Amino acid sequence: MSNDTTTQHQLIFMPSGRRGKVAAGTAVLDAARQLGVEIESICGGRLTCNKCRIQVEAGNFAKHGITSHPDHLSPMTNDEAYLLEKLDSLDCRLSCQAQVQGDALIFVPEESRGQKQIIRKSATERAIEIAPAIRQIYVQVDNAKLGEHRGDWGRLQDALAAQEDLHNLTIDLRALRKLQPALRKEKWAVTVIIWQEREVIDIQPGYAEGIYGLAVDIGSTTVAGHLCDLRTGHILATESVMNPQVTYGEDLMSRISYAIENKDGVTKMHEAVIEALNKLAARAAREAGVQARQIHEAVFVGNTTMVHLLLGIHPQELGGAPFALANRDGMDIRARELGLRFHPGAYVHLLPAEAGHVGADNVGVLLAEAPHKQDELMLIIDVGTNAEIVLGNQEWLMSASSPTGPAFEGAQIEHGMRAAPGAIERVRIDPVTKEPRFRVIGEEKWSDSWNLAADAPPEDQPQHLAAGICGSGIIEAVAELYLAQVLLPDGRFNPNCPSPRLQWEGPRGSYILATEDETTTERPLRITQNDVRNIQLGKAALYAGAKLLMNRANITEVDKVILAGAFGSYIDTKHAMVLGLIPNCDLAKVHAVGNAAGDGARIALLNKQKRVEAQDLVESVRYVETAVDPDFQDEFANAIHIPHASDSFSHIADILPRKTAASANGTAPQRRRRRAVLNRE
Repeated sequence: MSNDTTTQHQLIFMPSGRRGKVAAGTAVLDAARQLGVEIESICGGRLTCNKCRIQVEAGNFAKHGITSHPDHLSPMTNDEAYLLEKLDSLDCRLSCQAQVQGDALIFVPEESRGQKQIIRKSATERAIEIAPAIRQIYVQVDNAKLGEHRGDWGRLQDALAAQEDLHNLTIDLRALRKLQPALRKEKWAVTVIIWQEREVIDIQPGYAEGIYGLAVDIGSTTVAGHLCDLRTGHILATESVMNPQVTYGEDLMSRISYAIENKDGVTKMHEAVIEALNKLAARAAREAGVQARQIHEAVFVGNTTMVHLLLGIHPQELGGAPFALANRDGMDIRARELGLRFHPGAYVHLLPAEAGHVGADNVGVLLAEAPHKQDELMLIIDVGTNAEIVLGNQEWLMSASSPTGPAFEGAQIEHGMRAAPGAIERVRIDPVTKEPRFRVIGEEKWSDSWNLAADAPPEDQPQHLAAGICGSGIIEAVAELYLAQVLLPDGRFNPNCPSPRLQWEGPRGSYILATEDETTTERPLRITQNDVRNIQLGKAALYAGAKLLMNRANITEVDKVILAGAFGSYIDTKHAMVLGLIPNCDLAKVHAVGNAAGDGARIALLNKQKRVEAQDLVESVRYVETAVDPDFQDEFANAIHIPHASDSFSHIADILPRKTAASANGTAPQRRRRRAVLNRE
């Protein structure tokens, strides 16, 4: 590999999703800073803090167009090797020491990240009837007597039959090993934990309390879990972690491709998500004041690819027609068989899937929102890298999936990043002056190029340094650029727009959202033509999927639109309508409901009858396969425009009434402020 600094190599940092080319020979730590990725480094490269550890993934990453390998960094020095060996981290590198010598996909572990990911997947308050699959029973057992040969397990079975009318019970081997000492410790009184009224999974001496369950939504990008008291239903802790599989692909097809192209791909992704689940469980248990070994049951939901990888099943059949699942039905699996460090006898229940690309996460949404029990015609959209869409009411239900891609989460955007401190999350653009305002995560106030007092010196103004732009920010930026007529309806930048923020390289335009003194990288943050195109592709796929279901149902409007998922809950519904992300609907009837898939998992955790209901639901939902439906392509083509081919600017402008400057020139303070901005540029 060459150290010629004129040679450029592509680096991709995960899980932030930031990417770019850097000169050969650049230290990874310096490269990260150039690209706006914060890596902890206290000692300044003196090999004392050891906080800047990174991992280089090996493999061919077709989605990114690179082949990554640890050898694409400079060889490890003796001092670096000595320190990493002491830390038992020889699978890592120190970013202050490793130099770029080739293309690389670099994972920054959580403990090394200077900016922690913001994961918005909290639980929603819901009325749930508490009837879990496990329960605790205190029981007095007959003493063993000479000449009486039932055995201690037989005596416990008889006691449970007499007291609780429980028959034909089985017992987990690990519980059986605890039986005799537990009986004799507390004078033949024990507390047993029974799963599904048919198996004893734990035995404790005397009287004991406390049964706990974990509900988890395994998303493509994030893994969110709620630790619950199964007796009361109370949420004791909520924790979220990044799904480490993003290292191997930001969307589902990328991960399927990685599994196909790398013989150890499935193993790597399986082990990564299991470790993430163990980490999440340990954190939640610690927050609740219990131990992960006290988690007696779990319910998991996720899309079909996530479930296959969770189980260590190769997802290649999901990569092409007919998109066959390994198993569609709900499953109960020993947690220990998956390598999960829960209670030794714990089971994991996986909700069923609907079809090849509408999985258990969408079934969780159905349980949470219950369209099958409503009179209103509901359109439910769970927005993510793969959007699941449900249309219907108590009379009928249809579902579909749309490959929206990762652009809504900041990926495939030039300055895109995931939701972390420093990411632009809100954008407004004055339709007259074309000047922007933005708000970054971690700041309560907006950067204001509109209304700051003209006499205030620049150094007295608040600094809102942006590291990049996340999904909600790019959605608002594109919608606002359209409303300000900086973008044309076909998505091209307007060549007749008189704004110095609009820059041109030949026929391709870009818009400076943040100037170089407003960013952490000291480089302008631009919205490029490619950024706009990627958002158009994602929103068109989502809109086309919804329209396809509406066409199949022969309807032109719905009574209510529900936006589910962390991203769906955080985007502004008005901007979603402006962009053409969702079909036209009265905005008063568009609601965000949070992480409905996770809420569905919690409902199934706390009420075992909901698992039966889930199985019945998947049998009744009619699935429409967008991937092979010819009408999908027609709807997709129409939806590429902003908002889409049938809407006009005047209609959308009415959605977002806004006070604008009195004239194109604005007031005197505005003119002075604009001059100051332009001088900085």
